[in-house]
Amino acid sequence: MNGSQALLEVASLRISVRTDEGVARILDHVDLRVDPGSVVGIVGESGCGKSTLVRAILGILPRAARVENGSIRFNGRDLLGMPAGELQSRIRGRAIGFVPQDPYLALNPMFRVGAQLMEILRWHGAPGDDPGASRSERKRRHRALLVELLRRVQIPDPDQALDRYPHEFSGGQRQRLLIAGALACGPQLVVADEPTTALDVTTQLQILKLLRALVDERGLALLFVSHDIGAVAQLCDRVSVMYAGQSVESGLTRDVLDQPGHPYSSALIACHPDRSEGFRGIPGAVPSPLRPPSGCRFAPRCGSSSARCSEARPPSVRIAADHTVNCVLQEVAGRV
Repeated sequence: MNGSQALLEVASLRISVRTDEGVARILDHVDLRVDPGSVVGIVGESGCGKSTLVRAILGILPRAARVENGSIRFNGRDLLGMPAGELQSRIRGRAIGFVPQDPYLALNPMFRVGAQLMEILRWHGAPGDDPGASRSERKRRHRALLVELLRRVQIPDPDQALDRYPHEFSGGQRQRLLIAGALACGPQLVVADEPTTALDVTTQLQILKLLRALVDERGLALLFVSHDIGAVAQLCDRVSVMYAGQSVESGLTRDVLDQPGHPYSSALIACHPDRSEGFRGIPGAVPSPLRPPSGCRFAPRCGSSSARCSEARPPSVRIAADHTVNCVLQEVAGRV
């Protein structure tokens, strides 16, 4: 692991939500590191807490959510302790861009695309803005910036595209518009929450290639959230595997995919069509955060579980220079 300061570092994060049925611990012992210029994937089944982690990073958790423990540090500052006004004006949308999951719902059908993208720049500004510029001068500059961004994300006729409505674009083009919006303010980090889920496979590949190219040419970092192992394998330098609100494995993508250390990682990889043998899948389902099993939360679905697995959450075990796993099997192997 890079010895320099992380751009984003999540440590021992625990978040709960009080419901009518009791307290649901949505996230519990989540750890994550994103270095400058790197692409980090978060992978896991639906219901594993990936989107909740994204909301925590962006500071848009629901009112009922409560952070019980841990920290989220961006450029060395804890976002959880940052005043809401500063988080809104200096971090969210400006230093951290966001690409939402569904391109069909993220854009308002009542307004032209240009008006919606210009609103981002009106709130957060663009790199190199002159504070003394008039409103009309700033508007012209912002429009020129958006035209160039739309050209870079391969939107045809970008100048005219700004005056069109969302329904005049395909799903893939709408996702490109959202990527342009995420980049408009010159962020250091872009968080993409399953940005290819609603797209066909051909368009998915195009979006993945575009994201990789933008990361390389702009030197920004990307946090890519997905349940698709194949997409993570193509795009990400590192991967963090989540299960039932917990971090269970983390390391270089090639190490985790080729030599997974956690039974859940192995089972998840085996479910991918390129690696699966028949229609086995993983038996059972992700446990409810209201009543999670004690110890390892994957134990009830794991074919290698033992009595030790239900005693306590397994500690993080380093099985290689940059590869950690939370599993008693690795402790037994003496890899501490």
